[in-house]
Amino acid sequence: MSLAERWLKAAYDGSAWLTPLYPLGNLYRYLMKRRAMRYALGQQMVRRVPVPVIVVGNITLGGTGKSPLVAWLSRWLQAQGFSPGIVTRGYGGKAPLYPLLVTSATDPQHSGDEPLMLAQQTGVPVVADPQRARGAAMLVQQGCDIVISDDGLQHLALGRDIEFVVIDGTRGLGNQRCLPAGPLRESAARLASVDAVIVNGALQRPLKIDSVPMTLVPTRWRHLSSGEQRPLAPLPFSLPVHGLAGIGHPQRFFDTLRTLGVSGEMHPLADHQPFDANTFRFASKRPIIMTAKDAVKCQAFAPPDSWVLEVEAQLPRAFEDWLRDRLSDLTQRGSTDG
Repeated sequence: MSLAERWLKAAYDGSAWLTPLYPLGNLYRYLMKRRAMRYALGQQMVRRVPVPVIVVGNITLGGTGKSPLVAWLSRWLQAQGFSPGIVTRGYGGKAPLYPLLVTSATDPQHSGDEPLMLAQQTGVPVVADPQRARGAAMLVQQGCDIVISDDGLQHLALGRDIEFVVIDGTRGLGNQRCLPAGPLRESAARLASVDAVIVNGALQRPLKIDSVPMTLVPTRWRHLSSGEQRPLAPLPFSLPVHGLAGIGHPQRFFDTLRTLGVSGEMHPLADHQPFDANTFRFASKRPIIMTAKDAVKCQAFAPPDSWVLEVEAQLPRAFEDWLRDRLSDLTQRGSTDG
């Protein structure tokens, strides 16, 4: 286990050896609060685009399930008659020029893994740009009438109409301390100001605020090289396998594999870790099982017997009804303002 992995585990478990870092955590929390105040007072410019903006983010380090929610929102908004687009920073990629319009054929070294995955999964316009406001403006030029900002909660330079925070139900807020004393990007008090707190999976730690449950449901297996899709059962590959996950919380993926009857050797990797042929050099030759996020990085060189587990988010009908009403209010207000 790397030092970063040990630190993250300690931050979520509340290990006492982080106690000396508490003053630094308090300083970080103060600086984040002061930064937010500068934007609220107009001392830092907030750029708005002429369409509604939904931010999907988190206040913790490590994976929470934002990308499945972004994909769900894209499909749901299309079903409501919107033309959504997704703006994202493009973490892990470096484009020759920004903003970068991501297509299913974009080089992941340019876009990063998550933007490419979202482009392939949703079919909606996806723009990667560290300056999200600029990227959002490009989406409007592409004909989008609503923008989803992926992992944009702390990117306050882009104005927003709705904020969602995703929390991992298993790990919660950890020791509830800010970096570097804990896993929080900003104070837990931030949850009181967002429109909905969405909990991915069963909540195992108390959360002192109302929340919306979200479930990630496995839907099918996809053969990586051919694109062939197979049902969850019977398994289309032999056991045991090598399971790979270069995501923020690999154990969640491995737990899902176990519920599907998949056994073998599991290999947790760093979030956004680059893949090459050496990634698949294992002592034993077995089928490879991976996440959709990892699959976009290794289409050209993964072993022939590689499979992707596709998952989709499920949210309550009451949440859909609330969001439909909220968007109706936004669009009516926008047409009145115009």
